[in-house]
Amino acid sequence: MADGSGIEWTDATWNPVAGCTPASAGCLNCYAARMAMRLSHMPGKTGDKYGGTADKNRSGRPTFTGKIYLDHDALNTPRKWRLPRTIFVNSMSDLFHPNVPLEFIQQCFKVMHECPQHVFQVLTKRPERARELASELVTPWPENVWMGTSVEDQRVMWRVRELQKIPAKTRFLSCEPLIGPLRRLPLKGIGWIIVGGESGPKARPMESEWVLYIRNQCLAKDVHFFFKQWGGVNKKATGRELEGRTWDEMPELVAGDQECLMTA
Repeated sequence: MADGSGIEWTDATWNPVAGCTPASAGCLNCYAARMAMRLSHMPGKTGDKYGGTADKNRSGRPTFTGKIYLDHDALNTPRKWRLPRTIFVNSMSDLFHPNVPLEFIQQCFKVMHECPQHVFQVLTKRPERARELASELVTPWPENVWMGTSVEDQRVMWRVRELQKIPAKTRFLSCEPLIGPLRRLPLKGIGWIIVGGESGPKARPMESEWVLYIRNQCLAKDVHFFFKQWGGVNKKATGRELEGRTWDEMPELVAGDQECLMTA
């Protein structure tokens, strides 16, 4: 998948990797695993790419199996997009999954570095690996590559500390699905926070006080705040207003005027 996106905080998705492994409680009702199961039944390359990457577990929930597919053909897709886009990298996987080789991650960063007109949003549940590999990816870290981590409850707060050690100019947190309170978020060096409730079958509830606490921390620390949704089984019905308004703040989009370099 490398196309337009229905995700409110990005323009497009780019998926040079397919497949993942559950990493924490936020993965219980993974939307990407549900989508991967559907895509695995499509004919041709799409079915081959996602085939076997997800299946139902004992409780009947779609879950990733741990199978990883490296889509070399998708690597150069951003080079073909001439107009600037904000691009979510690997919405169907995790670029820093342990089974994604360093060499392939380096190829992805090479493409991002050589496409200065785009902004790339890299989100991982494994910021410790991103930190370990940072010096081997690209130096200096491109300003158009944002680095984020998922923080769904207090148990994975340690991910923020790992993210803060990565030399990206723009670092962000995705608190989605927010399944518990996040108290005393360490926000030094964090420029953006996305908050959203879980959606779809068996969605877990999100308390309004959890959202307001994060929003208030962002206001106090001058951190951009984006409220994506209340979630629930029918997320359209619950909407995305918080205290009577929408919150769509984002960091400044820093991207160059040049086109992508069309090298292989």
